[in-house]
Amino acid sequence: MNGALPAVPPTWNLFLSRVHFHRQQRFICWLFSFCCRIFYPHFSTFFYPQRDFCMKSLLTRQRRINPVYLSFMAVSFMTGVAGALQAPTLSLFLTREVQVSPFWVGLFFTINAIAGIVISLLMAKRSDNQGDRRNLILFCCLMATLNALLFAFNRHYLTLVTLGVFLSALASVSIPQVFALAREYADQSAREVVMFSSVMRAQLSLAWVIGPPLSFALALNYGFVTLFCVAAGIFLLSMLLIWRTLPSVPRVVASPEEVLTQLSPWKDSQVRLLFIASVTMWACNTMYIIDMPLYISSTLGLPEKLAGLLMGTAAGLEIPIMLLAGHYARRTGKRKLMLLALVAAIVFYLGLVMFQSRTALMVLQLFNAAFIGIIAGIGMLWFQDLMPGRAGAATTLFTTSISTGMIIAGIIQGTMSERFGHESVYWLALGLAVLALGLASRVRDV
Repeated sequence: MNGALPAVPPTWNLFLSRVHFHRQQRFICWLFSFCCRIFYPHFSTFFYPQRDFCMKSLLTRQRRINPVYLSFMAVSFMTGVAGALQAPTLSLFLTREVQVSPFWVGLFFTINAIAGIVISLLMAKRSDNQGDRRNLILFCCLMATLNALLFAFNRHYLTLVTLGVFLSALASVSIPQVFALAREYADQSAREVVMFSSVMRAQLSLAWVIGPPLSFALALNYGFVTLFCVAAGIFLLSMLLIWRTLPSVPRVVASPEEVLTQLSPWKDSQVRLLFIASVTMWACNTMYIIDMPLYISSTLGLPEKLAGLLMGTAAGLEIPIMLLAGHYARRTGKRKLMLLALVAAIVFYLGLVMFQSRTALMVLQLFNAAFIGIIAGIGMLWFQDLMPGRAGAATTLFTTSISTGMIIAGIIQGTMSERFGHESVYWLALGLAVLALGLASRVRDV
């Protein structure tokens, strides 16, 4: 009547609603597939079979994520959080609770790094030759629990620098052994190894997003006893998860040809240059991590909790930068990305001595994240490319460069800050970043 539309049968409305719902499902599936291919190109090969994400496959096929893989990710995240709770506030703990000077703080970090290198080499050799790797991980987590409790209830420097460092060195073996067990399990189950390792590394970065702000919040609001007890509790939960869910993987005996390939890399001048450059890079980063909480509180007069916020912001930005670096490594080459990271480091350390406001420090974390996010992933791959057929030796050399940089940073930071002030630490870091840029530019791209 008067232009009124005829009544639509209910069955026709039901048909249209189902068609509309069907189109929505297809669009959502297409959008999900497109995002996965852009941001996570190996996602489908890791979790699911290599098929397009369509509505039919989603409705008719049951896909289950391997629970053991999820357990590995949970363990790496929890142990990472427990470590991220203790490391950022350790310099404040030694300064305030133990009441030692910056020199003794730097000496503590140096001794801790040396002990970590020695214990890691000894434990790694044993783990590759005999015993169950899962039992070794449980033992290291137990040592980490005892170490956290020792720091919670002891304030004697000599005890902490001896027994505490020994327990900490044993505890530091846990995360590399978790990654080694994960690699063995992935090889045995014939799954995608590269993506699995990348996701596990992302869990550590995510742990450092959460850990530092939580660390400073617990330490400043509830005290260091609460902080270290929380870390001990997380290690205990990790032990329970490891005991109940992680598998025991049988040993794979290396062939004589593989043994012969484990030669010393020091005869290669390119490897030596990259090793020295890597040591210099990690020395810069470690000096910043040790000194930054003290620099913010004592020199700049800013809130102490800002240090945790800065560390967490940098760690959060590292995750997408790490993924982007891996995506563009094939196009641009690893050498160009590493040089770009060192340019970002120069901008970062120069900004630390030129700008002192809270906003400027937060903005500078983008350059810090670009620096660490690239060298942490691409740096190891560059070592492996320069040492073909010796991935184990190349990875060990990369991790040794990190530990060596920590040793040098501990000595330099304590001496420089006590004699010349905290700003001198960042001027020196700026100079070392320029030196690392010159060394890395002489290493060939592979």
